[in-house]
Parts: sequence; structure tokens; C-alpha cells
Amino acid sequence: MYNDRKAILTARAKVLKAMAHPTRLFIIEELERGERCVCDLTGQIGADVSTVSKHLSVLKQAGVVLDDKRGNQVFYSLRVPCILNFFGCVESVLESNAREHATLLEAVGK
Repeated sequence: MYNDRKAILTARAKVLKAMAHPTRLFIIEELERGERCVCDLTGQIGADVSTVSKHLSVLKQAGVVLDDKRGNQVFYSLRVPCILNFFGCVESVLESNAREHATLLEAVGK
């Protein structure tokens, strides 16, 4: 039974690891607005095509994005837009941490 659970946890970790970079989080947010080609993303990110392509490759290997080659360009989209729901949860954690930190600072300041 543990091996089955471990496989699920490993798969989750793969997705989370793929998302664990600011540039890749930016890409996911941009893809929420619709599909993008590498050329669109390079200008927004301020990185070269190779770097952006590597980030997209990590996201693709984790199953976060899909690609669609059209001529010389490759367009990317989110495989499942609900991945963005995860960000709301992360924001809740950050807000909770900030409140706790503010409470501690208040206590120290008294």
C-alpha cells in the first residue's frame, strides 16, 4: 500500500518541482490568458529563446502545459487551467504567515 501512495506523492512532487521557479510561475500565469508562442514569452520574460524553451520543457514534462507546433512556431497552453487554483491556496498561506509575523512584531514592540 505504501508503494502506491509513494507513487502518487512522487507524481505530485514532480508537478510542484516543475512549478517551483519564478519564471515558470510567470509562464503559467501568462498561459492563463491564452496560448502563447515562445517568441511572445521571451519578450515578456526578458530571456533568450533557449532559456524560455527549457522552462517550457520542464513544465511540459511535468504535464502542466501542452504544445502545438505550427510551422516554425510552437504554441503552449495549460493542460488543465485548474492548476491556477493552487495559487489561491499558496496566497492564503502567505497571508497567514504575514499575519503571524505581524502579530509577533507587535508583541516584540510592546
